[in-house]
Amino acid sequence: MIDSNTKSYEELNQEQEFHETDTFTIDRYKQFFRHLSIHTKTVLDVGCNTGRGGKVLKELNSELQLFGLDCLKSSLKKIPSGIYKQKICSYSTDIKMESSSVDGIVAGEFIEHLYDEDIERTLQEFYRLLKPKGKLLLTTPNPNYLLLKLSGGSVIGGAHVSEHYSFELKQKLKQIGFLKVQVFGSGKVSRLLSENFPILALYGSYLITAEKS
Repeated sequence: MIDSNTKSYEELNQEQEFHETDTFTIDRYKQFFRHLSIHTKTVLDVGCNTGRGGKVLKELNSELQLFGLDCLKSSLKKIPSGIYKQKICSYSTDIKMESSSVDGIVAGEFIEHLYDEDIERTLQEFYRLLKPKGKLLLTTPNPNYLLLKLSGGSVIGGAHVSEHYSFELKQKLKQIGFLKVQVFGSGKVSRLLSENFPILALYGSYLITAEKS
């Protein structure tokens, strides 16, 4: 999956400690929860790290059955008991779960940690795992973020190895077979503007939602 001159996903994630201190994690998972169907019973949390987001989902609905996926065994070992029904150490391109087995998939600030060659395969894997009418929810940094543009910055850097323009990601999801693909604002600005302000460039991250046909 990765050539010998490229850092492994384990190496990339070990370099990034921000996951543990990201002040928006709680808000992000609350946003995920608002977009899950009221009929959701099973959710795969991709890039679950040490379970901060999963804990939020369980607090919002204790009946949810959560599955946590991360490529770092060291992170999975730190997850408190009682959050996930199963903890899975795996890459997102080949997840050892049955097809059509979950009602929802959440992936918070995850896809930018994937190399370009693994993105489509990961999205296809998400589609495979979802039940019919199941929902995919993912957030990712916004390459068109106005402050990023003004500062000459880039989404790519550190553990971020790919960037995702909303219109391109929407098209990828539709090509795979997803329906009802929608984009909402996310990130800290959404605390002020909510998620529906019509100018996406004001948001540092965005949420994209899609439903399996």
